[in-house]
Amino acid sequence: MHWAKALLVMPAFLIFLSAGIACSSNKSIAPASTSSSGAVATGPADGNATPSAQATPATTAAAGSDANRGGDLLHLSAAVGRVKPATVQITNQQVQLNQLNQAFTVPAGVGSGFVYDAEGDILTNNHVVEGAQNLLVSLPDGRSFPGQVVGKDPRTDLAVVRVNAANLPVAKLGDSSALQVGDWSVAIGNALNLPGGPTVTVGVISALGRTTQEPGNGNSQQGPFLFDLIQTDASINPGNSGGPLTDLSGQVIGINTLVAGEAEPGVQAQGIGFAISINSAKPIADALIANGSINHSYLGVGYVVINPAIAAQVRTDQKQGALVQMVQPGSPAAKAGINQGDIITQIGGKDVVGESDLAEQLDKHKPGDKVTLTVARNGSTQKMDVTLGAATS
Repeated sequence: MHWAKALLVMPAFLIFLSAGIACSSNKSIAPASTSSSGAVATGPADGNATPSAQATPATTAAAGSDANRGGDLLHLSAAVGRVKPATVQITNQQVQLNQLNQAFTVPAGVGSGFVYDAEGDILTNNHVVEGAQNLLVSLPDGRSFPGQVVGKDPRTDLAVVRVNAANLPVAKLGDSSALQVGDWSVAIGNALNLPGGPTVTVGVISALGRTTQEPGNGNSQQGPFLFDLIQTDASINPGNSGGPLTDLSGQVIGINTLVAGEAEPGVQAQGIGFAISINSAKPIADALIANGSINHSYLGVGYVVINPAIAAQVRTDQKQGALVQMVQPGSPAAKAGINQGDIITQIGGKDVVGESDLAEQLDKHKPGDKVTLTVARNGSTQKMDVTLGAATS
């Protein structure tokens, strides 16, 4: 499966470096099989249209009117009216040189965000603001303001931008832990940079607690793993990145971030989009507002997950685990004695099976925590204690 982000890239004739910032809207990026415990990368892409916002009597009745279930489709316009005024367009502006070596500013990409608090803080995706020399934040009421990055966290693909403005409409946050598969969801954002303000699409919560890895940024480095994602079939397109996913009460339950591209060459995936849950995003946003950065736990290895082909190549009987391909000098892993060629089979007693298992377990720990790794080396197994370091965003 190929994955893609939903940042809208401006046409190539407007910016010479667009390929280094984003992928065009008809292209998908496939993640490689290797990952790093501290690796971060960014890069945008596209989405696919799915359900209609038209409600039939049957679907309206099925939705119910319980406030805890997010309302019903009869009140969709009221829900949109609560959050749409707080949904902003963020234009990533970068400085270019013309043929006369004169500097000028051009729009490099367009994404979305929403007003997080009355102080003018706006929550969005990191890949929306990545590489920007200037940011322009535009509200649906016609006002525009220069934006300043308060803090950004590539590892969770979140960022906070601040504008100096009064009387800002603030989005109301919901509780993503209360969601159930089948609940209605509403995606709002500046899809395709269409004139006239944000676009609204409707779907359902397709799955909860998803994990996936973001695509890289055009080089060999892969993006971070994202956890506790909300899967939805509400249509998400270029320009939606960073915009709110809401329930039918108009409360923000997630940040639209990622969509599926091609399931296999020539076969386009349909109706699979992902949003970072608001319960996961809120502590990151609060830390960025308070400190400008956030510390994540750090191990310091690059690895590839064992599969039959890799097991045969390295001549191991191990059926699962993370094969260490690189140990960063001076890292917690190096200090603990982890070597290239070791196979990490467990972390904290949890099996390392899938590609994201090691990263997910590390994400549950704080810098300074001591964890026990089970390591296979030269046909024997040993326990190794590691004190995790801090990877500052």
